[in-house]
Amino acid sequence: MKYCSIKLHQPDYRFIIALALIIVFGLIMLSSASVSLSYDKFGEGYYYVKHQILNGLIPGIILLIIFSFIDYRFWKKIALGLLIFSIILLVLVFVPGIGAGYGSANSWLNILGFSFQPSELVKLTFLIYLATWLESRGQKKASDFSEGLVPFLSILGIIAVLLILQPDIGTMSIIILTSLAVYFIGGANLIHMLGVGLAGFLSLVVLIKISPYRAARLMTFLHPELDPQGIGYHINQAFLAIGSGGFWGRGFGMSRQKFQYLPEVAGDSIFAIIAEELGFFLATILILGFLYLMYRGFKIAQNAPDSFSKILVIGIVSWIMIQAFVNIGAMVGLLPLTGVPLPFISYGGTAMAVLLAACGIVINISRKTCV
Repeated sequence: MKYCSIKLHQPDYRFIIALALIIVFGLIMLSSASVSLSYDKFGEGYYYVKHQILNGLIPGIILLIIFSFIDYRFWKKIALGLLIFSIILLVLVFVPGIGAGYGSANSWLNILGFSFQPSELVKLTFLIYLATWLESRGQKKASDFSEGLVPFLSILGIIAVLLILQPDIGTMSIIILTSLAVYFIGGANLIHMLGVGLAGFLSLVVLIKISPYRAARLMTFLHPELDPQGIGYHINQAFLAIGSGGFWGRGFGMSRQKFQYLPEVAGDSIFAIIAEELGFFLATILILGFLYLMYRGFKIAQNAPDSFSKILVIGIVSWIMIQAFVNIGAMVGLLPLTGVPLPFISYGGTAMAVLLAACGIVINISRKTCV
């Protein structure tokens, strides 16, 4: 790519404004979607939105501001260390007394009274490492089988195995899809990519075969009407919420499905509540907001001063968009349910903080683009 001398200028304010609007919208909708669940579990209506602000938004904004002023090239120097550290954290979730579970997944760490999800951190650290590795390899080596594909798959495989053991298939799918997009941009051989896609499909078939629960989820995706009160309950309640919203919605705060009918209303099901309360029109506006954020991110990448910054911005923006697509796609029946949260909208302090930290890096790069 074409290199240019780096000179500081104003950041991409349109990227920042789009990000801020999505976050504010998310907090407003979280306050509505989670009110019944908050009362039921904690005796107050705004427990989830308060904790989202305290544990996710505030730390995230602090990280965003700090990272937006740290020269993006600094991350190249510590990329390997960050990746090793985050992999160690993934291993620690299996240590009794430190690791903690939620539902059937053992994917949290409790240290000194603080809880966080290492897999969210891996999404960012692996991207930083990949961007560093691909720049150092160059397009020729990245497209080579032994010098490009094998090392890439080896590290990705380690992370994937640790996530399967938790198990956290949703997060694993996001990391794999994002890293494949980054590897392709960084110079991967198209034949190799097709081979990886085929191998990934076969691995998914094996995972479904060895797990009756995953097989049942796939069957529910293909035929949601078969067991509406059992394994198909979640997706059918989501369909009911989205369908009853119509074009204009029931009105803000007027959802019926959030009253203990639809599971995970504060988490991966929040888009269904948005569609129920605000309707097809505003749900579409939200999707367009994500698309505009992607557009601004790709504009930043297009004018990035070097390969590392270009690959990293594309990786971060792809991560946000792939995760949003997987979440919304699952809610409208285009994809199987995987438990993937909607970026900046769903409840989750670790996810919010790490995403904002990543956006801080994008903002820093936007201040140094070729103009």
